[in-house]
Amino acid sequence: MIDRRSMRAIGVFCGSSAGIDPAYTTAARKLGELLAQQNLTLIYGGAQIGLMGVVADATLAAGGRVIGVIPHLLMDREIGHPGLTELRVVETMAQRKEVMMELSDAFIALPGGIGTLDELFEVWTATQLGLQAKPCGLLNVNGYFDWLVDFLDRAVAQGFLRAQHRRELRQSDDAAALLRQLFA
Repeated sequence: MIDRRSMRAIGVFCGSSAGIDPAYTTAARKLGELLAQQNLTLIYGGAQIGLMGVVADATLAAGGRVIGVIPHLLMDREIGHPGLTELRVVETMAQRKEVMMELSDAFIALPGGIGTLDELFEVWTATQLGLQAKPCGLLNVNGYFDWLVDFLDRAVAQGFLRAQHRRELRQSDDAAALLRQLFA
């Protein structure tokens, strides 16, 4: 779908919490390191807490570039990350998603809550509607997204989601494998 040579920035959606399983933090750290190694800019929600902070810190520590996008209302609550390459403060959550969509060439969702799902589904829906052609993927750490994969497969089986659109959401439990899928 997208030529690897033209892919420069990966939008990452993930929790402002680290979750209870240390595997989530490990996966976020490894993804950040991998993005830096592959010279891919991390575009994310701009916080220094939770998995968001972990992926940003890991990318920066590995010499990568990180652009955070955070709305004013979350700047204090999520503690905007002061050490990023660039931090863009926007007015609304909708603007956050719009800017992240504009800056990113592909998207990866790590474990997170409803905000993570909201962001993922908005960009995936934009792809389905033909508003963009940017691949999306789930980094399915320790089966975190198994329930979602089952739901989406059921939506296909019940005629609520086309199989071709379901296939547009890639998934892997390995960050490098997921990036390869996004580059294909």
